[in-house]
Amino acid sequence: MQQQYGDVSVTLPGGFVAICEIQRGPNNFFDQDLIKDLADCFEDLDNNPECRAIVLCSEGKHFCAGANFTSGARKDSVSSHGEGETNPLYGEAVRLFRCKTPVIAAVQGAAVGGGFGLAVMADFRVACSNTRMTANFVKLGFTPGFGLTHTLPRIIGVQKANLLFMTGRRIDGQTAYDWGLADIFTDNDRVREVAIELAQEIAENAPLALISVREQLRPGLADAVKAITDIESREQYWLQRTSDHREGVKAVSEKRAGNFLGQ
Repeated sequence: MQQQYGDVSVTLPGGFVAICEIQRGPNNFFDQDLIKDLADCFEDLDNNPECRAIVLCSEGKHFCAGANFTSGARKDSVSSHGEGETNPLYGEAVRLFRCKTPVIAAVQGAAVGGGFGLAVMADFRVACSNTRMTANFVKLGFTPGFGLTHTLPRIIGVQKANLLFMTGRRIDGQTAYDWGLADIFTDNDRVREVAIELAQEIAENAPLALISVREQLRPGLADAVKAITDIESREQYWLQRTSDHREGVKAVSEKRAGNFLGQ
């Protein structure tokens, strides 16, 4: 199979584990191209008998610091889909949820917005003291995406998900572990190593049984994510055209509270 999918590198060091590394350091901002490359990679790994578990990791300081709202070139922008249409980025995200191979995310630094959604897509997450997770959409003047309004409550419960969505609060790795959002808490310099160890522990088991039990634990998940991203896209479409959204982007970039007017 390929060893490079755009900005995603793939290595299979043995033990039926694949390491997929996002190479957009230090912040690893995402866009439609990146999510498409990941989906292409995951689909190929589904068909590779040498892969039974995937480690999703990133180079640099942050796992994925979300979308780059200061870049005019970002493809998940307000103009990426029309009214009544689903953001094509989310179409690529649904492809990730349809993949059959277990995924372990090694989450160092920030997982922000859609980057948080990418971490939540995985079956397991490894965190550390410098991990920061936030669904800060309301601070940007719009609503969550990447299927988070369905996937996050599945993991931490509706009430804690509401708390993160309504406040835009950031939580650290220890809190993520305490809430069950991270499955392992480790030292800052061992996040990837520990994620690989977990992948190896999973991959030593019968591959057909792994696929079966995963499907039983996630029945209809990809279809549910497709349905919720249709709603998320609809809401984001009009909210991203408000003055509050423009103020939110400016406020976040300036690291201050937004001066929102409800218009």
